[in-house]
Amino acid sequence: SNQQPTTNTPTPVVLPMATVRGDTAVQYTYRVINSYPHDPTAFTQGLVWDDGTVYEGTGLSRNYGGISTLRRVDLESGDVLQSINLPDQYFGEGIVVWDERIIQLTWQSHVGFIYDKTSFELLEEFSYPTEGWGITHDGEKLIMSDGTDTLYFWNPETLEEIGRVQVHDENGPVVRLNELEYINGEVWANVWQTDRIARIDPADGRVTGWVDLTGLLSPAQRLNHVDVLNGIMVDAGNGRLFVTGKYWPLLFEIEVEPLP
Repeated sequence: SNQQPTTNTPTPVVLPMATVRGDTAVQYTYRVINSYPHDPTAFTQGLVWDDGTVYEGTGLSRNYGGISTLRRVDLESGDVLQSINLPDQYFGEGIVVWDERIIQLTWQSHVGFIYDKTSFELLEEFSYPTEGWGITHDGEKLIMSDGTDTLYFWNPETLEEIGRVQVHDENGPVVRLNELEYINGEVWANVWQTDRIARIDPADGRVTGWVDLTGLLSPAQRLNHVDVLNGIMVDAGNGRLFVTGKYWPLLFEIEVEPLP
């Protein structure tokens, strides 16, 4: 995702599947099930639930007045239980848990980091040719975004591209694909600088649904220094879906439902 601050596979998740009405994407709204504290200084770029643990990757770098982190977070309290800083020239981006490792992208440095999931020890670095925004996996391959309309598929062992797909809806290409989560055969993607999540068929890149999260933060909460919606996390075993944003004071558990 990036991005300079804007100024102002276990049990399937129980969520309504996107249905195809012609080629028009289905419109979804949401209900808030619960909300939890979220560190309002976290410039959220990656969010993952793994076996009862929340992992979060945050952005910023010395050129943007901050530092990036990888952290383990307690869902109920929002407390940061474990955290490491990236070297301050790197702007951290999406994260994914693969095997016993965490992979973290950076925005424009073409460098990714691989950590031990438990200790956060840095195991290795790797390079890739594009910008780094979001990353997730489907159980077989990694899926990453670079802020364009492209999703890239990577071999999770070699971290090399093995395919790609262009994302589109009935109106044309869908760009600024940001944080990603793989849910029930779909890639859910934050679209940078919007309150919408695209539900994407990874086979052909078609957006089968749009989830509109407008109004999730109250006007009073928006008076504080908050940034864009970013961060999708799924607790597949319990069918729970979570979202948050950069500098947001809350992390929300939501259910989505088609607009009537």
